[in-house]
Amino acid sequence: MENVTRSLAGFAARLEFGVLDGDLVLRFKKYLLDAIGCGLHGASQPWARIVNQYIQEQGGKEESTLWLQNFRGPSANVALGLGVMIHGFDFDDYHNAKIHPGAPVIPAAMAVGEAIGASGRDILTALVAGYETMIRVSLATGPNASRLKGWHLTGTTGTFGAAAAAGNLLGLNGEQMASALGMAGTQSAGLWAFLADGAMSKRFHPGRAGQSGVMAAMLARKGFQGPTQILETEDGGFCKATSDQVDLSLITIELGTKYLCRDVNIKPYACCASSHSAIDAVFELRKGQRFAPSDVERIRVKTAESVKLQCGFEYRAMGVVQAQMSLQYIVAVSLVDGAALLEQFSDTRISEPQVMALAGRVEVVTDPEMDKLYPGRYANKVEIFLKGGQRFEARIDFARGSAESPMDFSEVAGKFRSLAGPVFTEDRVDQLIETVERLELLDDIRELTRLLA
Repeated sequence: MENVTRSLAGFAARLEFGVLDGDLVLRFKKYLLDAIGCGLHGASQPWARIVNQYIQEQGGKEESTLWLQNFRGPSANVALGLGVMIHGFDFDDYHNAKIHPGAPVIPAAMAVGEAIGASGRDILTALVAGYETMIRVSLATGPNASRLKGWHLTGTTGTFGAAAAAGNLLGLNGEQMASALGMAGTQSAGLWAFLADGAMSKRFHPGRAGQSGVMAAMLARKGFQGPTQILETEDGGFCKATSDQVDLSLITIELGTKYLCRDVNIKPYACCASSHSAIDAVFELRKGQRFAPSDVERIRVKTAESVKLQCGFEYRAMGVVQAQMSLQYIVAVSLVDGAALLEQFSDTRISEPQVMALAGRVEVVTDPEMDKLYPGRYANKVEIFLKGGQRFEARIDFARGSAESPMDFSEVAGKFRSLAGPVFTEDRVDQLIETVERLELLDDIRELTRLLA
């Protein structure tokens, strides 16, 4: 059997900036700017405040900047904090492999990159290595099957992406990178149990994955030997342990020639990505038909089996995390407000009586056609039934912000301004955007991290 772990490790170790085309570089500037904006907003959330307080209490070697905290600490710990911040409001990027790659990979690259004084080109290269690694591992694992077992793939596969990014920056050779991926995989964790009570652990998973990946790469550089067949081995291998539908060929097919990380999606809505096409369908119906929310008798959302399991539960206003995952609430508030932004997921809005009442009339059902497409397409159908007997339906296969309907750099900058504006002056926001826009020209990434301190 081909050693797919070593093949993937060789790709991540050898990747250089010179092979990245202009389109890929531009996409990663958008991913980075978006992640920074999400992190600046996420820092204000209670889960991020708790984790950041913990990190600062630990102290340690001043290697990397914990954004907005006037604190520099060990890069692995800083990666933990940044990951929680970036995923702090579920507004960060995602891929249809059912992962949020930016939340674990960008903290690992930024923290290690700052510690060693990496250039902007080095950071971009490491990000590509990390995203591509994480996406391919998730696809090979069988993301739908893994999710149905209860695994949160951003946590479980994020360790691999973070290790690849950190290892690329640290100059690991192929064998060292294989050990790093092995150590990353043996630290994989993340379960969907948070849905039962709206717990904070979903935010913790990518931060912990970033921290684990940094540790894995640093240990491998020092000679620590990890399992170099972590992905493919039958007894205790990552893929076999977390899924019943494994396809290891997806790790290596066209590796280094086709970059799956081109297809990362940037969120225009502050909630679960699987709901975004349903939001767009609601907006289409809201715009095209003349009816008020009070005219609605009931709503039916037709979706994939995994999405029904993940987002089709009975909404009970148990907290922001649950609201962001609930199709009942998301569809209801989108219809009432015509928006699904930060304001729609505030502590007060998620329990507002009018929205709660409408959410109770939203039915989520499995649709065989939608299920067949998922997760290649996050497609949804929405049917609205009025009290007078009229019925309206809309289907959206590719939501706004998806790879098929992408946001350009100016749109991402607009989202960034809305997130960073409450934190920094307008001049600082402009400076951050301009610095990311010329990232490949930076001799030292600390030119960017100083602006975030």
